[in-house]
Amino acid sequence: MTRRRKSIIGGVLLLSACSTAQPVLYPNSHLQSVGKDLAEQDIEVCRQLAETSGAEEGSGKAERVATGTAVGAGVGAASGAVGGAISGAAGAGSMIGAASGAVWGLLMGLFSASGSSQPNQAYTNFVNRCLQEKGYEVTGWQ
Repeated sequence: MTRRRKSIIGGVLLLSACSTAQPVLYPNSHLQSVGKDLAEQDIEVCRQLAETSGAEEGSGKAERVATGTAVGAGVGAASGAVGGAISGAAGAGSMIGAASGAVWGLLMGLFSASGSSQPNQAYTNFVNRCLQEKGYEVTGWQ
């Protein structure tokens, strides 16, 4: 694979991992009376209020990727050492296994993180309640 393709694929993965979920509002009478622009401002106010109150939006994606990489490296090193011991080169086998396991863990962590862009539960509950108190009905997040 060319270097340019690798860069493009990496960029797409990073962008998809960084996208944030938004509350979906039911088109009730309040939303219809205030309009979409004011509703988006109210959503931002509720998001900021949640963060200043201690509810963090992040869902731990970076931690999951790092954990997957570390676990992959550990499993790869162990299996490489076993394979290397059988063939008589345990040190080289464990290094090769650790490297390949780390890459596998990193990729699996990135793919699992990009599939889940939901903020943590405390954050969504806070924003939902804030919007409800303003007259909106949140049907979910996407």
